Amino acid sequence: QVHLVESGGGLVQAGGSLRLSCAASGLTFSTYAMGWFRQAPGKEREFVAAINWLRRYSSYANSVKGRFTISSDNAKNTVSLQMNSLKPEDTAVYSCAADSLGAGSQNDKEYEYWGQGTQVTVSS
Repeated sequence: QVHLVESGGGLVQAGGSLRLSCAASGLTFSTYAMGWFRQAPGKEREFVAAINWLRRYSSYANSVKGRFTISSDNAKNTVSLQMNSLKPEDTAVYSCAADSLGAGSQNDKEYEYWGQGTQVTVSS
C-alpha cells in the first residue's frame, strides 16, 4: 500500500522560510515523478512544483519560481520543497503526490497517489 506523508508545515512570518518533506513508501520511488500542490481555503488545488522520475527536470508555478526549490533523495524515498521569501498568499495546505508516468506534470489528474497534506500559514 502506498503512503505519502508530509511534514514540515507551520506558521511563519512573511519573508521567512520553511522546508516541507514528503516520505514515500509502498512504491518504487525512483520510477515516479513527484509533485507538490497546494490548496488555499475557498480555492481550487494548484500546482506548485514537480520533479520528473529521472530527477533531472523540475518545473515550478510562476508564482513560486525563484523562491521555492524541489529536490528528492532516492536513497531515502523523500521529496522536499524548500520555500524561501514566503508571502501571505502562500498560505495553504501543501500536498505531495506521485505520478507513475514519470513526467512531472502540472496536471493534478495525472497523479495517482496523494498525501494528506501539511498546513503552511504565512503571517503578514
